[in-house]
Amino acid sequence: MSERSPISPRSPRAALEPEQLPPPPKRSDRARNPFVVVGNAIITILLLAMIGGGGLYVYGKQKIEAPGPLEQDKVVNIPQRSGMSDIADILQREGVIDNNRWAFIGSVFALKARSDLKPGEYLFAKNASLREVIGTIVEGKVVQHSITIPEGLTSEQIVARITDNDIFSGAIHAIPSEGSLLPETYKFPRGAQREQVIARMQQAQRRVLADVWERRNRDLPLKTPEQLVTLASIVEKETSKPDERSRVAAVFINRLQKKMKLQSDPTIIYGLVGGKGTLGRPIKRSEIQQPSPYNTYVVEGLPPGPIANPGRASLEATANPARTRDLFFVADGTGGHSFTETYDQHQKNVAKLRTLEKQIQNDTVEPPEEAPTGSAAPEASDETKPATEQSPATPNPAAKAKGSAAQKSSHRPARSERR
Repeated sequence: MSERSPISPRSPRAALEPEQLPPPPKRSDRARNPFVVVGNAIITILLLAMIGGGGLYVYGKQKIEAPGPLEQDKVVNIPQRSGMSDIADILQREGVIDNNRWAFIGSVFALKARSDLKPGEYLFAKNASLREVIGTIVEGKVVQHSITIPEGLTSEQIVARITDNDIFSGAIHAIPSEGSLLPETYKFPRGAQREQVIARMQQAQRRVLADVWERRNRDLPLKTPEQLVTLASIVEKETSKPDERSRVAAVFINRLQKKMKLQSDPTIIYGLVGGKGTLGRPIKRSEIQQPSPYNTYVVEGLPPGPIANPGRASLEATANPARTRDLFFVADGTGGHSFTETYDQHQKNVAKLRTLEKQIQNDTVEPPEEAPTGSAAPEASDETKPATEQSPATPNPAAKAKGSAAQKSSHRPARSERR
């Protein structure tokens, strides 16, 4: 048997003492590394930032997309040189955004639109969100205002209309040449320069004239597009009925081909008043024989230039007139005209017109409702009634009986008795 080691007996005191545990393991040198400590801190901060950023993103997205306070569509003008803070104040004052203007400013930064905000007049839809409001301003969706220029106005009259319209800014430094502006409906933003309006009308006229001239009847006794504009301006002033333009144009084309004088009263009026457009009274006998480059009772062929700005319809009617042999036309008393080839038949139509004029003068009953208001002339005295009746046209007596009411409804000048 092997010998066992003797067990040393513990003292009573030692037996009462707690048993000592082994010491904890020492922290590794890597855990105490400052780079590890800093890295852990950065990761913690990034996690907190991501959580906070996510919450902020969700809140911001809801704020940008949320319906705005506008109760109905509204037009708001943002002046030139308005900064982001100024725009926020304007939108808040107009009720486009709520009272928290900082939400708008923050949204502008979030959408990276600070340098893209544009001045102008904008239409904001009902309940437009911040995203929609900012998008409208960034895209420059300014309100477009319509301006309608009637056919047959002179350039001076058109300039007056544009000058009196407070939508535009700036001044027009010179009256455009007669016939160089296309009457039409145009759209412009508030604040557009008046010179830009004129330039756009001139560009439109050049484009339309080139197109019409290219498609003209090649047998016309007109050598240049400018002559086409001149004759079209006379057609424009002679009738306001769309279905008569090509036939009125045919009368003047036939007269040019036969070397007959055009004998158009509107040319006399233009020679008397120029760009003012209206005479305000019938033409006098003496004015019919009065020498003037625009008096087509005196001069052969076309006048030296247009007497107004014709519309596209008159240009097209003149470029492709009706195929007739008519040389005369006279008002028929219902707003239209009677066309004839011979002077004898024309005289009969004139006699009918005179009879109708006398009936209207002696009749106190209101003329029929179908009486037009487009070619009115004030009552003429014997001293102002023209003596000759060889002109191709004579005015509408029913319209004349309407008096000043007819004048107000039309931009056309007063027409002579003989018309």
